Amino acid sequence: MKLGYSNETYKQAREMLEKQRIRNERELENRRAILYKRSPRAEQLEQSIARTSIAAARIIFKGGNVKEEMEKLKEKNLAAQAELESIIRRLGFSENYLDIQYRCGKCHDTGYANDKMCECMKKICRDIEYQKLNELSPLELSGFDTFSLEYYSDDGSDAERIMRRIFNRCKKYAEEFSVKTYSMLFQGGPGLGKTHLSLAIAQEVINSGYGVVYVSAPVIFDRIENEHFDFQKSEFDTISHLTECDLLIIDDLGTESITKFKSAAIYNIINARMLSSKPMIISTNMTLGEIENRYDERIVSRLIGNMARIEFVGSDIRQKKKRQNSKEIE
Repeated sequence: MKLGYSNETYKQAREMLEKQRIRNERELENRRAILYKRSPRAEQLEQSIARTSIAAARIIFKGGNVKEEMEKLKEKNLAAQAELESIIRRLGFSENYLDIQYRCGKCHDTGYANDKMCECMKKICRDIEYQKLNELSPLELSGFDTFSLEYYSDDGSDAERIMRRIFNRCKKYAEEFSVKTYSMLFQGGPGLGKTHLSLAIAQEVINSGYGVVYVSAPVIFDRIENEHFDFQKSEFDTISHLTECDLLIIDDLGTESITKFKSAAIYNIINARMLSSKPMIISTNMTLGEIENRYDERIVSRLIGNMARIEFVGSDIRQKKKRQNSKEIE
């Protein structure tokens, strides 16, 4: 599926690459300063090599035995380069120490190679669009380190044991994530940690370099419906980005208002990702019975039959935290 991006996205991507090229040049100047400090002779040699083109122009302008003079200049230049390389090796620097180090070797951080958009530019554009989608969710990323199993201890040993197993499974899922990882359906009442662990997975997967889109069901399906019926908005195709990202996380499925269009959109997104073996995490407060009553059998079969069901247990942690904070204030 070919994705098109808005002019603003391309502009942002070009600006990011321009900043990267500036960083590349500054890093080279810093390396050069370090080299000159450790070997003043290296600076003299670089200046001598840099003067070669000027010296060559003077030889041609002056006339006379140009070939012989140019050969002498070439020999002098090669000798200077060899001595400079020897100094660099002796100081323990890499042989390309005085070359600009590009983030992308194919396009040299220009965004284009062989008159085509480079993969690095495409990735930057995707990341920008993913960020725009993720901004639809007001939630901050949460980590595994802030997930406390203590809140489940007063719900009985089974609740704590089950949630510990779920926590470990989610952590392993994030650590071993790949674009062919399986999908998960998080089920359970409100306030049991579904959102927290979804966000923790998102954080780890993003840190591993993958593209993650985290959206709230009511917000995203309202947006998709609005895009569909607003024919003048053609720059951004939300469904394409939801189906193409490495990991899609849909929070609070079942809280969206249902229309025929939204039902079809839910099916198309889930089905497209499953056909291409792209992983999803969907969280819902609904029971199996409620899922079956709300959605048509095509959606139900994919949610229940094609995703690993993770059933969260315990009692509402948000209420426990609220009561705990009230006691602390007293």
